[in-house]
Amino acid sequence: MARVKFGKVTRARRKRWIKRAKGYYGTKKSSYKKAHEQVVRSMAYAFVGRKLRKRDFRSLWIVRINAAVRPHGMSYSKFMNGLKLAGIEVNRKMLSELAINEPKQFEGIIATAKKSLAK
Repeated sequence: MARVKFGKVTRARRKRWIKRAKGYYGTKKSSYKKAHEQVVRSMAYAFVGRKLRKRDFRSLWIVRINAAVRPHGMSYSKFMNGLKLAGIEVNRKMLSELAINEPKQFEGIIATAKKSLAK
């Protein structure tokens, strides 16, 4: 059988994968093969997670806007339609921040949306 040598490059490459697996449980942190498999899978989950985070935050902003608009006798969808008709282009993140930090200004925006719906 042929002799197998593991040179600097191979060792360095394997070490890199092991280093990325730091903090994993059991064989996943020490065995090259298992570490490599787990790190690749973790990277895939991380990629998906970054996409899901955007989705989660958008739904959070919508819930906050809806909660702020309800006491004024409007629903979220009617409020957003009123903003569109009024020509106000403010994204949901900023609307949610206004609803939390600047309630008086947000009430002004709600009044504008109501007027544009009434027309």
